[in-house]
Parts: sequence; structure tokens; C-alpha cells
Amino acid sequence: MVKPLIISDKNKKSLKIKSFLLNKINKISNLKPQLTIVIGGDGFMLQTLKKNKDSSKLFYGINSGNYGFLMNKFSHEKTINNLSKAKMIIIYPLEMKIKNKQGLIKKSLAINEVSILRQSRQAASLSIKVGSKLIIKKLVSDGVLVSTPAGSTAYNLSVHGPILSLNSKKLSIAPISAFRPRRWMGKIVSEKSTIVIKNLNPTKRPISAVADNIEVRNAKSITIKTNNKIKFNLLYDNNRSLQKKIKIEQIRKETF
Repeated sequence: MVKPLIISDKNKKSLKIKSFLLNKINKISNLKPQLTIVIGGDGFMLQTLKKNKDSSKLFYGINSGNYGFLMNKFSHEKTINNLSKAKMIIIYPLEMKIKNKQGLIKKSLAINEVSILRQSRQAASLSIKVGSKLIIKKLVSDGVLVSTPAGSTAYNLSVHGPILSLNSKKLSIAPISAFRPRRWMGKIVSEKSTIVIKNLNPTKRPISAVADNIEVRNAKSITIKTNNKIKFNLLYDNNRSLQKKIKIEQIRKETF
């Protein structure tokens, strides 16, 4: 039997869970091949996936952080059994290509979202093109967010973007504190779309572009599209699939 790889961040809770699993893992006879167990929060999972973007591994996340939307809940009684019964879902990342004021081009992957953010006290001034169609000529705002279905319940939801079903084959474009046009609520587009966001005034109104947690400053233009050549295989407990988590968020009522 090939043992799964177990990796964790360095907080005490993560290390304690890792120690527990290392002591129990020999008792599991029907684990999936190429299994990697990731112990941490959503941020640690995103980092791990990007480091393994060229692999075909299966990733089972165990939450030791706060919300842990991409992760599974740890249980001393159930986790060992859940590992052998987990179901796989496949997600595809966004590819962000940025051209800065000096003409240099940088690329990065985003599993949740690409955030375009004002870089100074001045609001951003942006144009947004989807394919050959200019969907907004001039957006004055704190920025704009392009989100995948997997990331639509994260920052996207906080800026009142739509929650997308995992099988919707859509992307969300949502403004961040839109000033003009004040009532523009964003747009849902096909996952096959190529989205181009341009800074209309890079000298006076600089912007940065962030792919999940990787920031590039002084962006002049940003091209965003789904990269179907890279896929991430995530494993979830039967009763806590990513699809189910998204559906729960769709009907959840906030309490204050």
C-alpha cells in the first residue's frame, strides 16, 4: 500500500491533526492512489494546489483554520473512514496575464478570484471587454472582481456578486464599490470568455491585480481566462461536498 502524503501548515492544531493521522494511516486499506492530505485553511490549500499545478494528485483538505470553505471538517471518529469514501470534484483555475506600465508581462493562476484594486487614494478608472464586446466603457470604482464558481462564495459574495453553481460553467464579474455607473451590478459570463480589463488612467489612478494572494502592482491591462489545461482534483466527504456548500450559501440568511 502506498501511503498518502500528509502536509500541514505550522500551527499547533494542524500539527496535532497531522500526528493523529500519521498514527492511524496504516489502518486504512482502500485509500485512493496519489492522495495528498492537506491540513490548514483555505489559503494554505490554495498555495498547495498552485505548487502542484502540473500533477494529477487528489487533494483532501482538512480544516484547521477559520471557515475552511475548500476543506473538510476534522473528526477523530469519522475522518479516517471519510478518507476512503470521499468523492472527487474537478475545478479549473483562472489564468491572469498582466501588462504593467513598463510593458512587462506577468502571469499567475487564481483558483478563487482575480481582484483588480485601486492602488492609491484615487478611485480606479477601468474599461471591461468580454471577447469582442465592450461591456462597460468606463467604470469608476474601488476595483472589480472576476470570480470562479468555487470562489464565488468568498470575496465575490462580500461585494454582492452572484453565487455560481459549481457546474454552471460561468464566471462572475462584480464591481467593488462602484461610483460611476453607480448602479452597475456586474455581469455573469461564460467560462470560455476572455476578459480584458484596462486601466484608463494608469498615471493618476494606478491599480494592482491580485490572483488569490499573488499581487502585481501598476497594472496597465489584465487579461483573464479559464485555463482548461490545468485541473485540480479535490476530494470531499459525502455529506459536505463543495457543491452542497455552495447551495447552502445560496439559501443562507444572514443574522446580525
